[in-house]
Amino acid sequence: MAACGAAGAAGGGSGRRRPGPAGRAVVAAAALAALGWLQAARGAGSPPSDLLLQPYFPARHGPRHHHRHVRDCQPLKYGNVTHQTWPSDNGTGGPVATTRTFVSYIPSGGKDRTAVYGHFTFVRNPLRTFSVLEPGGTGGCQAHRRAPVEETAKLRKCLVAQNGGYFDMRTGECLGNVVSDGKLVRNSGGLQNAQFGIRKDGTMVFGYLSEEDVLDQANPFVQLVSGVVWLLRDGEVYIHQSQMAECDEIQTTGTFDKFINVISARTAVGHNRQGQLVLVHVDGQTESRGVNLWEMAEFLKQQGIINAINLDGGGSATLVLNGTLASYPSEHCSFDNMWRCPRSISTVVCVHEPACEPADCSGHGDCVEGECRCAGGFWRGPACDILDCGPSNCSLHGVCTNTGCRCDAGWTGSSCSEACPSGFYGDACTQKCQCRNGGSCDPVHGACSCPAGYYGTSCEQECPMGWYGPNCQKPCACEHTCPCDRETGSCNVTYDSAIQDQLNKAGRCLASQNKGTSKKKFSLSEKTWVSVTSVLALLLVISAVGNAGLFLKARSERHRESGRYLYQPLREMNGEASHPSTSAACEPEDPQDQSQALLQSPG
Repeated sequence: MAACGAAGAAGGGSGRRRPGPAGRAVVAAAALAALGWLQAARGAGSPPSDLLLQPYFPARHGPRHHHRHVRDCQPLKYGNVTHQTWPSDNGTGGPVATTRTFVSYIPSGGKDRTAVYGHFTFVRNPLRTFSVLEPGGTGGCQAHRRAPVEETAKLRKCLVAQNGGYFDMRTGECLGNVVSDGKLVRNSGGLQNAQFGIRKDGTMVFGYLSEEDVLDQANPFVQLVSGVVWLLRDGEVYIHQSQMAECDEIQTTGTFDKFINVISARTAVGHNRQGQLVLVHVDGQTESRGVNLWEMAEFLKQQGIINAINLDGGGSATLVLNGTLASYPSEHCSFDNMWRCPRSISTVVCVHEPACEPADCSGHGDCVEGECRCAGGFWRGPACDILDCGPSNCSLHGVCTNTGCRCDAGWTGSSCSEACPSGFYGDACTQKCQCRNGGSCDPVHGACSCPAGYYGTSCEQECPMGWYGPNCQKPCACEHTCPCDRETGSCNVTYDSAIQDQLNKAGRCLASQNKGTSKKKFSLSEKTWVSVTSVLALLLVISAVGNAGLFLKARSERHRESGRYLYQPLREMNGEASHPSTSAACEPEDPQDQSQALLQSPG
């Protein structure tokens, strides 16, 4: 506890001007050292600029002691709790942020009072409208990037933007803890500086945090930034206690004390009793104009601020409203020291329209005050990702698109509930039917359905004789194969003069053709029979001749056989028989002689 008392001895009260002569000597030495470091960092020949306003020597940032030291040194009424919480406003009506300009005399009385000017910004629903941004966009802290507030604010379309946490002027490294939109960008490892953050449930947190507090996942931080010096705690000035908590034990006086007591431009973040987040910016220039932290804390208390921490100030103090610089920078421009330019800094605290999920509303709407306003008349849902064409759902005859129902072929109407009108078909019922003779077409494909008595692609042909009905699909069922009515199938067609005329013409035509055909058939039959008869007669003659020849041949052979053994008994009886030789008697006689002998022999 002795160390706590020693650190607090250097605090001083709330008077406006500087510490005593010894303190001023130390301050001057520290200022000269810091100025020499700045000139070395910037390079020779750079224009004069605002004195650096740093709480610690350039070689380090933050005290060396741990969270337990802070807990042990704080007033007993706070127990072991080293931070304060407050539920944030969650209202959705009205503007996201209101910025007011002030010009006030600080201190309010006395001959040393000075006019101070700056801005208060009151932020509604900070859980959804406030972010800690890395310099120049995502990855800026890892890259040790520095960028003007205007540049970083433009990337997120910030309505209001101020410089945020501290950074190393030599390397650009972000200092302290940084959580940006739920992502832990930098972990200080338990560094004990004043912190401001918003947890996932919307609770605002101000004060000193252990590393376990920073890394808690039960209710994690979605935004977190480190400052230096807790200005107000629960409505009371807390600077003296902050000196004990944040001042390194080797620095009882010097840099940290000067940081608190010097007048300069300042920025802070706090909240009021309504749970609105409050951003405060005071214009100034180190040791020339502005306020010290005692005056800053008292001024905030008078304005109803409950808890507040001090953020980076001095030449870093910058306010941008709607993309435009609204503060008076203390840094001289590099191109001409006649003019003042904002410093390139590290993290930025940004007030923006409430974020939508997803941020682009699925590409089908605009994010307005945290709600997606869907484009067109058919995108629905919190993310504008649902197509809704009404309760009928396009009557199940179409598809819902971003322009409304796109009807299937054969259907029309805003909800695809109407069939194509007669005579039309196809997509959007724009194609005209080609059916004739009263035929109707299919509303989808346009195919014709013919009425009774007609058929064909376009119903252009009458039913052929013997058929009737729609598309001529039914055969007639009349006696004697008589034709029927093409439409009804009635067999009594005598009343139909057209059919009678057609039948008469057909009868005359058939009779004429049958007559010619009969003659041809008769002529053909006569010739055929003559040919057949001639062939048969010829065959008969050939057969007769053949048979006669065979008969004669057979007879001749019989006579030849009988001549070899001829016996002549008549000659022997008359005594005139001779006795020829045996050989002569056995020789056959000439058939002619035999015939004559027979003719001459007596009966």
